[in-house]
Amino acid sequence: MKVIKRHLYAMLVTLCLIGANTYSLLKVFVLPQAVSKVTTTTSQTSTASTSTGTVTKTDSSYKDDNISINISTNKTSDTTYYVADITLSDASYLKTALAQNTYGTNITETTSSMASANNAIFAINGDYYGANQSGYVIKNGTVYRSTTRSSDYEDLAIYSDGHFETFNESDTSTQDLIDSGVVNTFAFGPTLVKNGQIAISESEEVGQAMAENPRTAIGIIQTDDGSLHYIVIVSDGRTSESSGLTLYEMAEIMQSYGVTTAYNLDGGGSSTMYFNGQIINKPTTNGNTISERAVSDSVYIGY
Repeated sequence: MKVIKRHLYAMLVTLCLIGANTYSLLKVFVLPQAVSKVTTTTSQTSTASTSTGTVTKTDSSYKDDNISINISTNKTSDTTYYVADITLSDASYLKTALAQNTYGTNITETTSSMASANNAIFAINGDYYGANQSGYVIKNGTVYRSTTRSSDYEDLAIYSDGHFETFNESDTSTQDLIDSGVVNTFAFGPTLVKNGQIAISESEEVGQAMAENPRTAIGIIQTDDGSLHYIVIVSDGRTSESSGLTLYEMAEIMQSYGVTTAYNLDGGGSSTMYFNGQIINKPTTNGNTISERAVSDSVYIGY
């Protein structure tokens, strides 16, 4: 009888441990957990015009008094990619959105849904901050997470005047970033182009990802007239029609457009480009399945 009781006790302990571990894994990777709702801060306030003036739109272009966007479809030998050439009169038209307007764990929404909810003219997926438990998260001037991530990759900072800088989290704090005028950060990477030069090797890849993938990247072109000029590229991949780009190939394309800084955002099934109410690319989640993946955040252009 004592032997049976010991076995039962051991089984109960084992089941409790399995249950606790299962719950921990579910909490990290599956169960949604809201931490805070998105709030408007003073750093989001801008004197930029909210009047569009005359709007001219086609399937591949948008232009008003403050925003100009032109979309082109291009192809390498085996990959289709889409380039958005964006000019803004004020940096406040470049914004970020959080899924379900909420910061937290495993809270997701499609890029197109976030874009629609925010009346975005143009949108792409962001860095999918929710896939990680650490790494700086600053969105629209609000600090949501201040724990540093252990990565060799730099983060991207977008400042209130619209310019880009890359940085290492171990070299600064979120408060220092806010004090210097940072309104958005992205913790994915790597940096593709820095000071106009390709910043990665031909063999570099994110983690254990395949060499060719759907990709999303954002870059900035230095201007002399005070306007803000951005290049955004999204590539299709993982299909027989479009294999995808390597990081180096994305860097080469970005450099060909004359960007001074370019940064790699979340890719794979997350890569999505939205424009004028339509998804422009072909997001690929599993094999040849063309469908849009729900993500934790997006970048968009709008009022």
